[in-house]
Amino acid sequence: MSVRRGRLIYLIGPSGAGKDTVLRWLARHQPQPAQLRIARRTITRAADDPAETHEAVTPEEFAALLRAGAFALHWEANGLRYGIRREELVPLADGLRVVVNGSRAQLQQTRRLYPDLFAVHLSTPPELLRQRLLARGRESSDMIDTRLTRNSQLSPVDVDAEVLNDDTPERAGLRLLAAFGLHR
Repeated sequence: MSVRRGRLIYLIGPSGAGKDTVLRWLARHQPQPAQLRIARRTITRAADDPAETHEAVTPEEFAALLRAGAFALHWEANGLRYGIRREELVPLADGLRVVVNGSRAQLQQTRRLYPDLFAVHLSTPPELLRQRLLARGRESSDMIDTRLTRNSQLSPVDVDAEVLNDDTPERAGLRLLAAFGLHR
């Protein structure tokens, strides 16, 4: 199935599945002319992790942006608040595909706002996921175990494509492009 132009692509998957890494690869290696835009997220987390490019804001700044109507999408997960500013989705009107690193818990609500969105679940084998989460160093081993238990209970529903990320970012990126109906 090819993802037509001007469509929101909603990438979901557990924390540590490599969504940001694969999206960075995709931004550098997508077909020319560029057919995809990667939406930048606004997050209430410091921008101290080079593996993730986002706009870091305080909880108070996030709340002010939310009150001002700055976000087209927003959600809470893992004690943080996430938002996609409205201007990040403007390229949809120009016929470009926009990829959002979204939330599994928000998929149905986002689909109500964007009924023709293309949902992709990025999955990773549990032991590899555990290794990646430990390597990030953001959480204790107990917190990671709790997260992995939660992940095993959350099976993605209503996704249009399933993409495995169990190897290099390039392999997963190529699999994503194929899911979008694009080739490098």
